[in-house]
Amino acid sequence: MKMEGIITPIVTPFWDDEEQNINYEAAKELIDHLIAHGVNGIFILGSNGEFHVIDEEEKIEFTKKVIEIVDKRVPVFVGTGACSTRATVRLSKKAEELGADALSVITPYFLKPTNENLYAHYKEVAESVKIPIILYNIPKATGCPLDPELVDRLADIPNIAGIKDSSGNPETLQAYAEIAKKKDFCLLVGSDSKISYAYGLGATGAVAGTSNVIVDVLVGLDKALREGRTHEAEKLQKDIDVLRGVLGLGTVPSVMKRAAELAGVAKIGPARRPVQKLSAEADDKIKEMLKYYGLYE
Repeated sequence: MKMEGIITPIVTPFWDDEEQNINYEAAKELIDHLIAHGVNGIFILGSNGEFHVIDEEEKIEFTKKVIEIVDKRVPVFVGTGACSTRATVRLSKKAEELGADALSVITPYFLKPTNENLYAHYKEVAESVKIPIILYNIPKATGCPLDPELVDRLADIPNIAGIKDSSGNPETLQAYAEIAKKKDFCLLVGSDSKISYAYGLGATGAVAGTSNVIVDVLVGLDKALREGRTHEAEKLQKDIDVLRGVLGLGTVPSVMKRAAELAGVAKIGPARRPVQKLSAEADDKIKEMLKYYGLYE
């Protein structure tokens, strides 16, 4: 299985009502839109997908439905990480059984596990399934960074196939890139501002949250980088900053969801509570941002 190009960590659409259940119609609209615009993978239950506020039964149902919607058009990556090894193993086995192509396993959060704890955790998860596992490093959200020395050891476990790095730290990316060069291991970049930099180091793809909204910019950037069109790539990389500049208007992923809805991608709905809806003022700023890309009139 190839892990390359733009992989969209999709936002999870919810109905805009008291219950905030998952809106499967909107999920289909979003996925069909992204695949039609050339993404190379659909990644569910990541940070942008609000995995942290979705119940286990819902995760299983959502995984099942998304795999059916995608229908093998592109690979499906499923986030199965949890704080406990047993919960991670349980969800990983279920996702494999449902037909996931690969799993993304975030480090346990809130805890501060040692490298030995983490090694044992990932080894047990990897041995519980046969499909590829992508390590997920996002220390600003978990408080638990993946040490490059530990990643080097984990890369020797047969189905630990790569790492998604969302640290935004150039040194960390560089250290992971060195591991990817010498082992059968791939580097995916999860910081949209570092895509060009990471590709220069040998990253094979980007798990790019902004592709929920500005998919053509991201797919264009990937192509320009692969084809060596440097000036075009520089412009497209810079273009992402216009969207990134408004993301601070609300708690993740409220702005991304609202932007995708206002851009007419799908009726994505709000983020789940406790994250609140955005103000009218924030809406106006998002509309201005979308005009830059020609996505709002």
